[in-house]
Amino acid sequence: MHGHGHHDHGHGHGSSTRAFAVVTLINLAYTVLEAGYGFAINSLALLSDALHNLGDVLGLALAWGAAALAQRPARGRLTYGWGRATLLSPLANALLIVAFSGALVWEALGRIGRPPDVPALPVVVVAAVGIVVNLGAAWLLREGHTGDLNRRGAYLHLLADAAVSLAAVLAGVGMLTLGWAWLDPAIALLIGVVIAWGAFGLLRDSFNAVMDAVPAHVDPSEVRAFLEALPGVSAVHHLHIWPLAAGRIALTAHLVRPYADDHDAFLRTTLHELDRRFTINHATLQVEHSGACTPGHAGN
Repeated sequence: MHGHGHHDHGHGHGSSTRAFAVVTLINLAYTVLEAGYGFAINSLALLSDALHNLGDVLGLALAWGAAALAQRPARGRLTYGWGRATLLSPLANALLIVAFSGALVWEALGRIGRPPDVPALPVVVVAAVGIVVNLGAAWLLREGHTGDLNRRGAYLHLLADAAVSLAAVLAGVGMLTLGWAWLDPAIALLIGVVIAWGAFGLLRDSFNAVMDAVPAHVDPSEVRAFLEALPGVSAVHHLHIWPLAAGRIALTAHLVRPYADDHDAFLRTTLHELDRRFTINHATLQVEHSGACTPGHAGN
């Protein structure tokens, strides 16, 4: 006997896609503006920030596309639909950030011994605009970012961009007031290192998600203990927990209940509790009267 439960807890796919679209277009416009000023005044601080913003625009575009793909229904060989795109997008996003930060560090190291003369005031003004743009874009994506890896990646990037723009503002103020031309490549070097460090957490989480690791907020030992403590359950095996898509967590398990006959009610209650306690909203349970189906080499 099998029991299956599937509950969606999305915040509205249409509004999510629109938010990604607005944020992507806003950041693209600012990136073009910042890169233009950076080339015009030969400021590596502005160019490094623009390059990072370009990486985020590409990442946001990936997140936008993933959110749109996730709305497509399951069909044919894609029996789970396209929801997994929301797990692949953050991985690509993190790899882009690491690549761009490496380019920033390399260029900054080449300039730090021979810093060019850079007019400081445009650096301050353009970077200050970046703070406003990135914080405003992050505000548009704030809802639901904690439980959606796709949205979380975009949200954290925007906050990091605001911090990067603040660093560029401080560099411009230092050049303007103290005449320290070396601040321009130094800040670019710092930006590159900070970006790479910040990308590590997203890279780790997104890699784990793609590898079907148990989501970080779910303790598999607690889930097993909950299932083993259910009425009539004498054994639990073949327990697997993995993310299906943003906001969707799957579970499969075999429960041995040799002396019980209230399986339908038992399954309804168990599926509801898995959702309520652990946010596992796509569970499939197999109830067995005996332990004949023993765990295999891939089971638990």
